[in-house]
Amino acid sequence: MKKFIAEIDIMPIREILDPQGKAVTLGLNNLGLNEVAEARVGKHITLQLEAESEDKAKEKVETACQKLLANLIMEKYSYEILAVE
Repeated sequence: MKKFIAEIDIMPIREILDPQGKAVTLGLNNLGLNEVAEARVGKHITLQLEAESEDKAKEKVETACQKLLANLIMEKYSYEILAVE
């Protein structure tokens, strides 16, 4: 078994209202950063896992994202798999 780290980013889809992003945008504007037109707030998750290969690690991460980590109705996800030496 090889060790991998998965760096996962989960973001609300564009069509969904992002109240946290709106609050961040307003807060930045209140700080005088009026150049910020929009902020979107998501999640970053790091998983350490073991798998026989990088392809098997991707399968495990896909399963984790689709069944637990992301709400596929409201969120999209992307990830990067890094091999650990």
